[in-house]
Amino acid sequence: MTYCSQLLDSAYPTIDIRDQASHVLEIMAIHHVDMLPVLDGLQFLGMVAEEDLMDVDGGTEMVTLQDQLSKAFVHSADHFLLALRFRAKHFTEAIPVLNERNEWEGMISISKLLDQLGTLTGVATPGSMIIMEVSRHDYALGEINRLVESNDAMIMQVNTIPDFHSEQMQVVLHINKEDLSDVIATFQRHEYTVLYYYGEETYQNSLQSNLDHLLNYLNI
Repeated sequence: MTYCSQLLDSAYPTIDIRDQASHVLEIMAIHHVDMLPVLDGLQFLGMVAEEDLMDVDGGTEMVTLQDQLSKAFVHSADHFLLALRFRAKHFTEAIPVLNERNEWEGMISISKLLDQLGTLTGVATPGSMIIMEVSRHDYALGEINRLVESNDAMIMQVNTIPDFHSEQMQVVLHINKEDLSDVIATFQRHEYTVLYYYGEETYQNSLQSNLDHLLNYLNI
């Protein structure tokens, strides 16, 4: 299991509560960020955004802006999915991480989150992927798993994506088998709508299409 403490960037720049707005804007420009954590010693006071500083005097200290700081954060002992949820809610480029005493630990970057999400969903591991569309009322993971296993394959990862505007949902399967032709045929026989897939069969289809185009060209 991956915790937020394992994804930390402890070298992320921070600013002091007594730093002035002009200095903070300089730090943001140097590091190409639009938000910075404000600290009082090790105590996290919040995140100051570039837009919060645009209309204030350059000599304004951060202590006078405490009420405008974003106080949201995750703890180092939290599962990384909470950091992903934080990103979805606040749309920040990095997520502040504190310890159990609410002291500064570091930041988690979006690139770190994406790398970990890739590991969680299995897209970086060998195998193939199938995306199907099913009705919420017809979704039965047990049946889907049975159909996959009937072709000597195994589901390594499954995710669902509901469509909140309809009764449909997408089911994303990561399978440990590269050649999907028999699995796809089985799903189609059972009237599942396969939206997309990739694996060895995708490559073969592309290769065959290129060969057909070449033969057509040579016959002209």
